[in-house]
Amino acid sequence: MTEKIALTPKTHTTPPAKFSHGVRKGNILQVAGQVGFLPAEEGRPPTPAGPTLREQTLQTLANVHAILEEGGASWEDVMMLRVYLTDVDHFAEMNAIYNAYFEGRVEIPAARTTVYVGLPAGLLIEIDALAVLG
Repeated sequence: MTEKIALTPKTHTTPPAKFSHGVRKGNILQVAGQVGFLPAEEGRPPTPAGPTLREQTLQTLANVHAILEEGGASWEDVMMLRVYLTDVDHFAEMNAIYNAYFEGRVEIPAARTTVYVGLPAGLLIEIDALAVLG
């Protein structure tokens, strides 16, 4: 049986509850919901990349990517992304940021679902991912 491996890149702090930032088992890699926190720094509490949707979306994608890389995956291996927004009015802006980010990064885009949720104060977006490695 294949071993299950928890993934925590150096850019991430220990999760605040009993979960892993990412888990790989065999060729399946699941990235837990990531938000737009800046990379971990000694003595600094988790801090959003900024107040704007753009800043938080780009940092969130960077955080997802860090976990993918830690597990030996890339954006090309991602089958599904789930985007969680706090404001329905952010949908068009998020799509523009998302499309620009992935332009030239992937040949075949992942499937995606977008839902609207409540997140802790100041956080505008969360993204999780499911990757299947060759």
